[in-house]
Amino acid sequence: MESLSRSFGLIFMSKNYAVIMAGGRGERFWPQSRQARPKHLLPIVGDAPMVTQTMMRLEGLMPPEQIFILTNVEHVAAIRAACPAIPAEQIVGEPVGRDTAAAAALAALLVRRRDPDGVLALLPADAAIHNAAGFRATLGAAFATAAQQEAIITIGVKPSYPATGYGYLQCGKKLGDQTGQPWFKVEKFVEKPDLPTAERYLAEGGYFWNVGMFISRASVLHAAFQQYAPAIAAGMQDMQTQLGRGIALPEVLSVAYPGLPKISVDYAVMEKAGNVAVFEAAFDWDDVGEWPALVRHATADAAGNVARGEVALHDSSENIVISEGGHLIALLGVKDLVVVHTPDATLVCPKSRAQDLKKLLQNVAAKPGSAKWL
Repeated sequence: MESLSRSFGLIFMSKNYAVIMAGGRGERFWPQSRQARPKHLLPIVGDAPMVTQTMMRLEGLMPPEQIFILTNVEHVAAIRAACPAIPAEQIVGEPVGRDTAAAAALAALLVRRRDPDGVLALLPADAAIHNAAGFRATLGAAFATAAQQEAIITIGVKPSYPATGYGYLQCGKKLGDQTGQPWFKVEKFVEKPDLPTAERYLAEGGYFWNVGMFISRASVLHAAFQQYAPAIAAGMQDMQTQLGRGIALPEVLSVAYPGLPKISVDYAVMEKAGNVAVFEAAFDWDDVGEWPALVRHATADAAGNVARGEVALHDSSENIVISEGGHLIALLGVKDLVVVHTPDATLVCPKSRAQDLKKLLQNVAAKPGSAKWL
C-alpha cells in the first residue's frame, strides 16, 4: 500500500509545475534595490533572496525540474546563481517587460510543451510567507482542483485591515471542497479601493486580497487567452511554430515578445473569465511593497526602531534604519523615518512618504550620470 501511495503521489507531482514571475524592478526599495539587483534578488525579509525563498516553499509539491522562472534577460545569470537547483534552461529571460499577461501566456506555453496535461501555478517571486506548510496545503488543494476542473483557481487572503494598496476579489457561492478546504466562485475582481470602500469590504466580509497567484491546467489558461486576449494567444502560437522548427527559445522571444500587448493578466483575462474560483489562503502573506512593511517582519527595539547594520540611536523611535558596508548611521531625536545607506546612495524620508519613492527616482534619473544610481 505504501509503495502504491508513493506511486500515486509521484503521478500527481509529475503533473504539477510552477512558474515564478520575477520581472519586477522593486523601485520602492531603492537604494538597495536597483535595476541590476531588484527586490526579488534581495533578502528583504529573511536571510535568502525573495525568489530563492519562493522556490524553496515549493519543496514537496514538485521537484526543481518542474519549476520555471520568468525574469528580465539581464537578470538571468543572477537568478541562476540564486536558484542553482533549477535547470538553467528553465530560467527564461524576457527581452522586454510586457507585464503579467504575456508572462502568464508564456508560462502556459512552456508547460504545454513539456506536458499537454500539466497543471501550473503562476507565483510572484517576492511575497513574504512564513507559514510554508500552510502555503503548500493551500497550493496542493488548488492543484488537485485545477487538475479536475475547467477552472482557473486563485488564492485569496482574508483582509486583516482595510488596505488600500491591494486589489480585492469578491467571493461568490461555494463550488466544492478539496482536502477539507472549500473553494468558491469569484464574482468579480476589484481595483485598489479608497479607504471607505476598503472599510466596507472588511465589514461586509466576502472579499479577499488578490495576491496574484493563479493555478490552472496549462490548456485551460491557454484557452482563456484565446477567448479573451487573442492577440497574445496569436503571438504564443507563432512562438510555438518557431520553436517547433527548432529555433531556440531566446531567439524566438527576441523577435516575438516585443510585439505583444503590454497588459496585466487580471485585465486581459481574469476579470473577463467566468471560470475563476478561489481558495482562502491557509497561510500568512505580505507583498512587502515598501520599506515600512519591514516593521511587520523584523524584531524592533523597545522604542519601535528596526535596524540592520551599523546603527546608533538615541531618543529616537519608530524608525527603519538600514546600513550597508560598515557605514555607521546615527540618529538623534527623530521619529518615523526611513534611512537606508548603500555605498553610493542614501535615502532619508518619513515613513508616511515611502510610497512616493518612484516620484523621487524620476528626479534621480534626471541627474547627469544617473545610471549608476538606478
